[in-house]
Amino acid sequence: MSGSSNQQDPQKLQIIKKRSFAFRLNLFFFMTFILFSILIVRLAILQLVEGEAYAAREIQNELRTTTIPPIRGNIYDRNGNPIAYSTSTQTLYYRLNNERAETLIAIADKLAYVFATYGDPQNAISAEEIMKRMDAWYGYDGKSREPKEYSFVPRRIKTDLTEREIAYFVEHRDEFPGFEIVEESIRNYVYDDDGETGIAVQLVGYLRQFSTAKNLPDSYLNYYKDEELTYEYLPNENVGLDGIEFMYQEQLRGKNGYRTYTVDSAGNIIREVAVQPPVKGSDIYLTIDRHVQLAAEKAIKDHLEFMKSEEASKNNFGMGAMATTGYAVAMEVDTGKVIAMVSYPDYDPNIWRGGSITVEDYNKYQYFFKNGTIRESYPNYEDDEERKKHPTSLVYLGSTVKPLSVLIGLEEGLFTQYDYYMDTGEYFYGRDNRWRIQNSNFQKNGRINAEDAIRVSSNTFMAAMVGERLAQRQGGLEIWNDWMEKFGLGVSTGSGLPAENIGIKDYYHEARNASTLSALVRAAWGQQAKYTTLQLAQYAAMLANRGERLKPQFVEKIVSPDGEIVEQFEKVVLNTVDIKEEYWNVVHRGMLKVFRQGFDGFPYQVAAKTGTSTQQVYGGEMKNNAVFIAYAPADKPKLAVAVVVPEGGYGAYGAAPIARAIFDAYDEAIGLTGVPRASYNLTIAGDEQP
Repeated sequence: MSGSSNQQDPQKLQIIKKRSFAFRLNLFFFMTFILFSILIVRLAILQLVEGEAYAAREIQNELRTTTIPPIRGNIYDRNGNPIAYSTSTQTLYYRLNNERAETLIAIADKLAYVFATYGDPQNAISAEEIMKRMDAWYGYDGKSREPKEYSFVPRRIKTDLTEREIAYFVEHRDEFPGFEIVEESIRNYVYDDDGETGIAVQLVGYLRQFSTAKNLPDSYLNYYKDEELTYEYLPNENVGLDGIEFMYQEQLRGKNGYRTYTVDSAGNIIREVAVQPPVKGSDIYLTIDRHVQLAAEKAIKDHLEFMKSEEASKNNFGMGAMATTGYAVAMEVDTGKVIAMVSYPDYDPNIWRGGSITVEDYNKYQYFFKNGTIRESYPNYEDDEERKKHPTSLVYLGSTVKPLSVLIGLEEGLFTQYDYYMDTGEYFYGRDNRWRIQNSNFQKNGRINAEDAIRVSSNTFMAAMVGERLAQRQGGLEIWNDWMEKFGLGVSTGSGLPAENIGIKDYYHEARNASTLSALVRAAWGQQAKYTTLQLAQYAAMLANRGERLKPQFVEKIVSPDGEIVEQFEKVVLNTVDIKEEYWNVVHRGMLKVFRQGFDGFPYQVAAKTGTSTQQVYGGEMKNNAVFIAYAPADKPKLAVAVVVPEGGYGAYGAAPIARAIFDAYDEAIGLTGVPRASYNLTIAGDEQP
């Protein structure tokens, strides 16, 4: 009865319900308190114990830095005339935003239209190429692929944007997500006075993209394969590939700039944090004189054309009618400074603009890129078989070796300056005298001494008095080689230019396959070794200064962006030879009397030696190559010049007139007596300023 009444008592039921609710409410608040306490403790641990680590991780995950390529320094001639310089250009870059394939393809199509409509038609880019440059998640065919670089690394789409292209992108910025226009530098090369080619282009060199340069096989480019040296380089950055551009890459390059971004977990850029601008590289001032350089280039071009003319065909100039190439170096006798260096034909180095070249231009100019004054360069013939029939830039010394042959003979005691030789025009040697050496045109010179032998360029004197007598000495071939190397022939000139060739010593090959006698008899008059034009110029300068082999200098000074001189280059003596003064005088007097064309009316005495080197080529056909060395003024030498014209015929006709033009230009610009001629106008037409 009582249980039934409790269940039915409304008042008691109400009390029970209130107590139960209060308990549940208290339990809820208690549990909430516990949870908040745990949360507070955890937050305290995160803040006080683990906060530093998480903060560092947050920065690492959210901040990304990209590198801005440096601004390359300029290259000037000795007077401050620009030869290569960098200018600002506007470039379109893209950063991946993970758009869908159809979106990217639509953007690429639109960009191709914009470039074709508002840009330079010659620089138009197809939609397919744009997709490649975007390095997008999808190819133009819509197939998924992985990008080559991180998403925050910018992709270069197009440089040299026109004002109309820039205006369009600024106005339609929202239509191109992930794209931005960035100002950067681009290399420009100054044209010659005709506006066709550059100035000393093979000496100066050119640029290519770093990603290409480090994969090229040339051994001297191993610098770019060294990751410790080039860790700051960017794949799209343009670097020096040859000549001065490579030789002084570190000085010209400058320092990177940096741009820092905040990115989300997907790698998308949220905002730009900071920008550190790049630092411009140092400027290089060459020893090259613009006026002399251009005069030398023009002299070779004009003389090659003249030797093909009807007028030339009537005399000995016509022997050079087949010549298509020419090389010249002008070097100061007392400083080693190279005032002009020509490898002809040359070309317009602006075809490398942007660090790449078209297939058409490469095929057209591939045989012009090498500097033929320091390495082997081939003539430009479309047919490979035809090219093999013509000599390269490395030719035999010819008679230009004869002043050194006489010095060797005198110093080694093979004869004296008072001894005479009966020159019958021919000389026989070997078993049963089966081999013959003869003079040019079978000339019989009669009774001659060493000085006369240089004057008349006697092959037989050199063969009999130097070659045969030295072959009778123990180690005669090594004695000859040692003298060659003392005068810079067969060893590096020390110039530092990349890929310099030290020459080819065929006399060792001849000694192995024939005899030491044959090697030295032929070497004594210049037919057993091939050397570069720069080596010949260094050798000529050594004859002029009587025994100092000077390092060829190409750079006058290096100047920092703020105008401070970083380095000033001075004369460097590589080695000296001690030869009696009376022996130098014998050679000097003989060189004064050498016949050469083109020096009529020249106001100074010139000491010179012509050379006509023969070289066996494809099919056994022999070619006559014109070689010439000289220094002037003879009494106080200031400038030495070497000229090589493959297939140029006689040196007196095919090369000497080119040297005369170089001496004239030097006298006008600098002065063979130390003072420029009054007739020279120092304001040279066509000078350009960057």
